[in-house]
Amino acid sequence: MIFVRMIKVGNNPHSLPFFKSLKVQKLRDSFAQNKERNFVNGLYGSSKSFFVKELFRDNKRIFLWILNDKETAAYHFNDLENFMDKNECYFFPSSYKKNNAFINTDSQNKFLRTEIIKNLSLKSKPKIIVTYPEAIFEKVLIKKEIKNRKFKISIGQKIKLENLNERLFEYDFNKEDFVSQPGDFSIRGGIVDIFSYSNQLPFRIEFFGDEIESIRTFEIDSQMSNKTFKSIEILADLENKNSIQSRESLMDFLNPETLILIENSLYVQDELRNFYKLLKEKTYSDEIEKENLNNLFYNGKNFNLDLNKFSTIEFKKEINTPALFQTIPQPAFNKKFDLLIKYLIKFHEKEYSIRIFCSSKNQINRFNEIFEKIESDVSPILIEKSIYKGFINHQDKEVCFSDHEIFERYHKFNIRTGFSIKKRVRLNELNQLEKGDYVTHIDHGIGIFGGLQKIVVNGKKQEAVKLSYGERDTLYVSIHLIHKICKYNGKDGTKPKIFKLGSNAWKKIKLKAKKRVKELAFNLIETYAKRKLKKGFQYGPDSSIQHELEASFIYEDTPDQNKSTLDIKNDMESLQPMDRLICGDVGFGKTEIAIRAAFKAIDNGKQVAVLVPTTVLAFQHFKTFSNRLNNFPVTIDYLNRFRSNKEKNIIKSELKNGKIDLIIGTHQLVNKSIDFKNLGLLIVDEEQKFGVNVKEKIRSLKENIDVLTLTATPIPRTLQYSLMSARDLSIITTPPQNRFPIESNIVLFKEEIITEAINFEIQRGGQVFFIHNRIENIQEVSALISRLVPNAEIAIAHGKVQGKKLEKTMLDFINGKFDVLISTTIVESGLDVPNANTIFINNAQNFGLSDLHQMRGRVGRSNKKAFCYFICAPFSSITKEARKRIEAIEQHTELGSGFYIAMKDLEIRGAGDLLGAEQSGFINDIGFETYQKILKEAVEDLKSKEFKDLFDKDLDAKKIVNNFQIDTDLEILFPDSYITNIKERLKLYKKLSEIKAENELKEFKENLKDRFGKIPQESIDLLKTVELKWIAISVGFEKIILKNDKLICQFISDKEHNYYSSGNFQKTLKTILQNKKMCEVKEKKNKDGDILIVVFKGVNSVDKAINNLKVF
Repeated sequence: MIFVRMIKVGNNPHSLPFFKSLKVQKLRDSFAQNKERNFVNGLYGSSKSFFVKELFRDNKRIFLWILNDKETAAYHFNDLENFMDKNECYFFPSSYKKNNAFINTDSQNKFLRTEIIKNLSLKSKPKIIVTYPEAIFEKVLIKKEIKNRKFKISIGQKIKLENLNERLFEYDFNKEDFVSQPGDFSIRGGIVDIFSYSNQLPFRIEFFGDEIESIRTFEIDSQMSNKTFKSIEILADLENKNSIQSRESLMDFLNPETLILIENSLYVQDELRNFYKLLKEKTYSDEIEKENLNNLFYNGKNFNLDLNKFSTIEFKKEINTPALFQTIPQPAFNKKFDLLIKYLIKFHEKEYSIRIFCSSKNQINRFNEIFEKIESDVSPILIEKSIYKGFINHQDKEVCFSDHEIFERYHKFNIRTGFSIKKRVRLNELNQLEKGDYVTHIDHGIGIFGGLQKIVVNGKKQEAVKLSYGERDTLYVSIHLIHKICKYNGKDGTKPKIFKLGSNAWKKIKLKAKKRVKELAFNLIETYAKRKLKKGFQYGPDSSIQHELEASFIYEDTPDQNKSTLDIKNDMESLQPMDRLICGDVGFGKTEIAIRAAFKAIDNGKQVAVLVPTTVLAFQHFKTFSNRLNNFPVTIDYLNRFRSNKEKNIIKSELKNGKIDLIIGTHQLVNKSIDFKNLGLLIVDEEQKFGVNVKEKIRSLKENIDVLTLTATPIPRTLQYSLMSARDLSIITTPPQNRFPIESNIVLFKEEIITEAINFEIQRGGQVFFIHNRIENIQEVSALISRLVPNAEIAIAHGKVQGKKLEKTMLDFINGKFDVLISTTIVESGLDVPNANTIFINNAQNFGLSDLHQMRGRVGRSNKKAFCYFICAPFSSITKEARKRIEAIEQHTELGSGFYIAMKDLEIRGAGDLLGAEQSGFINDIGFETYQKILKEAVEDLKSKEFKDLFDKDLDAKKIVNNFQIDTDLEILFPDSYITNIKERLKLYKKLSEIKAENELKEFKENLKDRFGKIPQESIDLLKTVELKWIAISVGFEKIILKNDKLICQFISDKEHNYYSSGNFQKTLKTILQNKKMCEVKEKKNKDGDILIVVFKGVNSVDKAINNLKVF
């Protein structure tokens, strides 16, 4: 067996390549003496990184390493970062978002650049700066200017707020309500938030009069402070291209002692010239004037002369000189481990040291498993750090392999971001209320939102939400009842009906919806109950062949994937039939989970059916499953409309005889004519795409076989709760490692943009999707693209192409025979082409959010940066809704954002699909959120009554009251002087109404104090009403009136409620009788019958109300 040592390499150089290299030492000495250009050749892959690291050791100067492009630069930077101190190496990016397009800047990149330029302008420690041509192309501020772009602030310093305000404006800071990125500042009362370019988190500076009392940093998304400081430096944006300061090229800016390492000086010089020429030709008239070009960008004409000022090393061979080093690339093993082992044994015999660099613990364990089986005394050292590319160094007898090349996995570079932008903030805005929006009030119906208004109740000021109804009716909703209103989300662009206040129309709609929802909830819970009582097949624990399958997966499992896999196995190994729904974003590895479940079933002698919505997807899955299970004893086939009748008949008879283990097919699979010998598991993919009758058929099939459903349509959080009562749910929210976010751009239909993007993709060896959803003129689009990019191979795919031909086109595209696939949305569901990394979506304004997100998910499935272009009509000509959608999807490019994107569009559609067609009608009538509330109540109700036995343990005493209300004439609110921003006030009122636990309330209070300063009395009282609400609910009151020095508490109005039959009610009555002096019980007449109330007198504050209720 092979003996393995595992080493955790920190920054211990002794275990790394080139440590003993005399050549490196010689080079190091030669630089100390003179400035000259040296040529170093014979280095490959990561050996360059180790060489640079070793050269840097014991060194007193700055290194600037210029690579040919951003990608290679980032990979080498990661190598250095893995094996050096983080403060010794920096990545110097271009400040623009997209390569070669000097238009939109990226605030993350500007932050990183500013940090490095500031450090270089001071006498700084030696460090390695890794960069690439685009980054040096931009000039930097001269040192004198940098001094004028920063200032210090310390505790105890006196400074007038207005002076600070002016100073920040001079430094080009932007005033915002809340800071979100470097260059923002905001002032609220005596608190100033500044996001300086000198720090990863924004600063919060608290004043007492004109004196600075405290300085601390805070997190953007939670707005909570963390660290305190005595003094700080505020640094302005040194990369602001609109400012008029003098600039110089990086080559002039650097200290002459700097050592420059460069791959190819001529290439870099050409690149710089090309960029300059490109900008000169298409000088963006509005952005950069011609004469300004020279101040902003470095034309590179004298690049080679500039290099001569420094000591340089160029990684290339000079003519007639022998190679300095002898490293060769790591050979390709094509996942053949026996070949790898032969190699290792060969090198071991020649006394080479062998290291394998692994990206994670799991990989190390996999190597250990492989090596344990082999008889040999080879002892590779396993190092838990990854490298860019493996190599063999013959001179120093070193073998350094990378795990990702051995396993043929994707390896992605990762650049530290300067600060983290939290885009989530904007998502809440999709559901934020603007004046004029439609809102649903659960008791009064749909009205128009009119903002927050001050009203006077019994001579005291209060704040309320103004709603307008039909015939100019106005309703003021107290902030204590804010939980009763929510934004109306219906289908896009449909205007809801608005009735007069107090009309019966809303009541009818609500009653009808309630009745139907109750039926729906009943059916959901009933199926669940039936399933709980049924017995299914109990699978055995995992076999060794199952472990082998799971170990051969080419990606790392994410924690969520692991959890889902475990959930499924537990379901399969239990006696009850499984019915699990797996929700995960596009490309999050749901298919892999399904493959593992299918294999487990087959391993236990059962058959598996995979049901997919489209013909193309059936074929694609057939390919995926076949490739994945290719080395295992499994027979797989597929059924769709492209198979001939003869083929279909053969498949049917083989299914009946049990010759086929796994069948993939469209809805034909649920036909009566298909007979399985021993079906054990049904996997339903993209469930949201099936029609109602197919779903009915599935339901009848699945009472005692195991069912696994996959969907990329996220289920709204609030619906999950109610669905939990009907099926088990696993959610995958973590993206696989080694995936980039997809860069999304909104563009007009411009030929040059299309040409440039397609050419860029083809040049880097990739492929392009072009989505055009109108079959009638798809040929014209194809002609246009072949005119724009004459050398591209183009294919067309849409639903009217004949079956076999469509299948062949898709296959050819997957196999890389075409560069561009122009198609309708047929690709939306699940076509997987790892090599396609650019997608255009024409007329994006006509698609729903989920479609756009699904289509965008077709690219970015490998380790390459992917681009998505939404081609839109001009914003002025599209609807407000469509504009919001497009902006939302452009902002949410992070992986896994599907769950957040889902909020608006999918909630409406997804819910309609999940719950059946007729429900979507109601959703439009009453708005989605209200629908969810009613559904939740119905489920709760059924759990406590009809299905009490099943859910007994789930019932919670606290949930007795669903619609609690407080009505008061006390002055309880957030004053304008405390929180000036109206939207923020509304948001906080809403948040306060949703708080459920003591610790949440405490956190809310801390947060207020931290963000807005000392809490005024009327706001302290407001926070106490939450406590009052909790006590009242626990006693069994559903409404509290605190007015005219009286506290009136009203018992639950529903006489049938099980609260009355429980002991709680009797206990409360007993307490009231014992405290007759404090309170009395009365019966109040009401149109729906009598209501019991308890009255306390002499109560004129929230504190007193709380103390009175504590008697219970």
